[in-house]
Amino acid sequence: MKTNRAVRSPGGLSFRLDVRATVVVALLLVVALAASVLLIGTGDFEIPAADVLRTLVGQGDPGQEFIVNELRLPRVLVGLLVGASLGLGGALFQAISRNPLGSPDVLGLGQGATAGALTMIVLFSGGSAQVTAGALVGGLVTGLAIYLLAWKQGVHGYRLVLVGIGMSAIVTAVNGYLLTRADIVDASRAVVWMTGSLDGRDWDQVWPLLGLCAVLVPLVLTNGRALRMMEMGDDVSYALGVRVERVRALLMVAAVLLTAAATAAAGPVSFVALTAPQLARRLTRSPGPNLLASLCMGAALLVGADWVSQRAFGADQLPVGVVTGVVGGVYLLWLLVTERKAGRI
Repeated sequence: MKTNRAVRSPGGLSFRLDVRATVVVALLLVVALAASVLLIGTGDFEIPAADVLRTLVGQGDPGQEFIVNELRLPRVLVGLLVGASLGLGGALFQAISRNPLGSPDVLGLGQGATAGALTMIVLFSGGSAQVTAGALVGGLVTGLAIYLLAWKQGVHGYRLVLVGIGMSAIVTAVNGYLLTRADIVDASRAVVWMTGSLDGRDWDQVWPLLGLCAVLVPLVLTNGRALRMMEMGDDVSYALGVRVERVRALLMVAAVLLTAAATAAAGPVSFVALTAPQLARRLTRSPGPNLLASLCMGAALLVGADWVSQRAFGADQLPVGVVTGVVGGVYLLWLLVTERKAGRI
């Protein structure tokens, strides 16, 4: 069976369709949406999936409409958007660095956003809007520092990863120092935020993240072809007409913004950006960055992890960051062993 087919439109335009990748994206969307419906029905007041669907289309009773639309739907939407942002941001960084370890978790972007948020919490006792702004600024400053320090006639794979690891260590130390400066109330608030959680998320977190994704996701996808060419090397990309450094800088800014916005909305949810692109590539078996598949995989992973955090431990609900940290840590160990056996590290 052919996995790639040429599709020709009535107007004479033609494009290549990767059948397997298309099917994988569709299945991931179905999984993410099905998990979202189950998650909306989960809680102290259980709601069957059929009633959840009726309520979402405006046919539920007043009690169900309040629970679904005001309490649970915003949390699920934040989970979908955060997972999608982290999956897409991770795919961009791994493609730019040409390294499966080149994710925001390893490069220190999540820690940079955390430093910005902690600064607002500890030094200024800021509210949610100030914490969000601090996380965005912290992520952008960290990303800019990594880019400038890794620059040497261009930005290349392992140098970007090594600089990112060093930056991650520095920013982690700064975060530890900020916690020692906090009083007990601010320290408790900061530790809860640093775990990565979707608890208490409402429409105030949904709209900014949705607006950012509405701008950045189409921008990234339209540059997907250039990014795929860049994986063949800078010289080949230049020969094919790709403005390598311009595209690389643009996509790095987009990846930093996606990661920082996701961190601002839910805290530093670990390892989704690392695992989603690699799992998507293994499912599609397609070369290239697999941007759309990584986006859908990230959304499905985070919503699924949130369901596990609420249902797998009885009355004790865990922050979603704990679940993704455990799963992602195991995956990271497996990835390191695989890369070592392949002689790449």
